Amino acid sequence: MQTIKGLLFDIGGVLYVGDTMISGANDTIAILQKKYPMRFLTNTTRRTPIVMMEKLNRMGFSVKIDELFTALDATKSYVHSQNGTVHTLLTDEADVWFSELKSDVPDFVVVGDAHLNFSYERMNEAFRYLLNGAKLIAAAKNKYFKEEDGLLAMDAGGFITALEFASGVEAKIIGKPSKAFFHLAVASMGLKPEEVLMIGDDIISDIQGAKDAGLHTALVKTGKFQDADLHLGIDAEYILDDVTHLLDMLDEF
Repeated sequence: MQTIKGLLFDIGGVLYVGDTMISGANDTIAILQKKYPMRFLTNTTRRTPIVMMEKLNRMGFSVKIDELFTALDATKSYVHSQNGTVHTLLTDEADVWFSELKSDVPDFVVVGDAHLNFSYERMNEAFRYLLNGAKLIAAAKNKYFKEEDGLLAMDAGGFITALEFASGVEAKIIGKPSKAFFHLAVASMGLKPEEVLMIGDDIISDIQGAKDAGLHTALVKTGKFQDADLHLGIDAEYILDDVTHLLDMLDEF
């Protein structure tokens, strides 16, 4: 494998699950930060980027806001680039991130993991905006994630698919597995895709997405990983029990 010069880490499921850190993850990141530039990528859309950064730092990681690439940030940047306005279907916390872009006649309907806000009334409201000509943005379209109790929980993907089916409007996906999302993070380190390794627990969004974007890949068997992921025809270059095993792997290069 070509020499790795930079690292991209998924967050939930790789560094922690729920509010519990993967044992040794903070020490592993601290060691690697002395050797590699890195960025932290997440499709988590329940919380704002600032809250995500604060959570990581409370756990003992050292992450700066410009090292954090979130689907919410990328979505907001995209809407700004289009001079657009939005209607949102998000958690109350994430909704604040888009407050200055809100409109009763939105150009875009932005959907993320709205958690308890995924009610029939809110879904139908979004559906009607789409029928009136708004475009659909999926901040992220993951199928599921692992909760603190160790069980899988539905993510935004199923709800977004329902809106697509009902309205006939195809969603533009902003976060992983979008190539543009990976390339933005890679470019921020001044590197090329083939010089960067993506570490994730999601075989579709993290591994397939990174492969399509030209990155190297390492799949960790934590978070939402399931044994069935190994039989989907998507081959990560490396498979690790958890993120701490990355140290030994990288020592080989």
